[in-house]
Amino acid sequence: MHPNAAFRWEDRDAMRALVAELGFGALFCATPDGPRVAHVPIVWLDETTLGLHLARGNGIVRHLDGATALFVAQGPDGYVSPDWYGLDDNQVPTWNYVAVELEGTMRRMEHDALVAQVDQLTAHQEERLDKTPWTRGKMDPALFGKMTSAIVGFRLEIAAWRGTLKLGQNKSEAARLSAADGVEASGRRGIAHWMRNA
Repeated sequence: MHPNAAFRWEDRDAMRALVAELGFGALFCATPDGPRVAHVPIVWLDETTLGLHLARGNGIVRHLDGATALFVAQGPDGYVSPDWYGLDDNQVPTWNYVAVELEGTMRRMEHDALVAQVDQLTAHQEERLDKTPWTRGKMDPALFGKMTSAIVGFRLEIAAWRGTLKLGQNKSEAARLSAADGVEASGRRGIAHWMRNA
């Protein structure tokens, strides 16, 4: 994460909300085969525990139980041209972004806990959609059992939270808002919104 204290984000409730909103991220782990990453959907199991699952055939699976891992959720981001600040010419280009790193210990789930996690993840995602929610009740139970036997569930028990809000807080409000207009005009509405509300 960016070392500038101006960009440090320590609001755990807000970080938790962003991670829940995104629902997806990258899980990194050191293995005897070298560093590995898996891209995984997640759901909060409680305030300090993420639930996730991976394909049983994913090579990282055999190294996760008991390992220290790092989950990264990346929010909106975008390039910032120095011209957008409306300041003198002694500015440099940068990239603004919102990100959360969650570090902790991985614990493998029993099958029943995996099924509960899949149900919770699905319910959380389905409630966002404008339709009758999908449930596993729409599947043949034997087929659902076969599908869940092909995945492995884990908990990430979080020990360290690191967040970054790099939104131009080191600039004047007028310069930050001017840059937000430029960022939005370039097609990056998400990060422009965050910059305006920094």
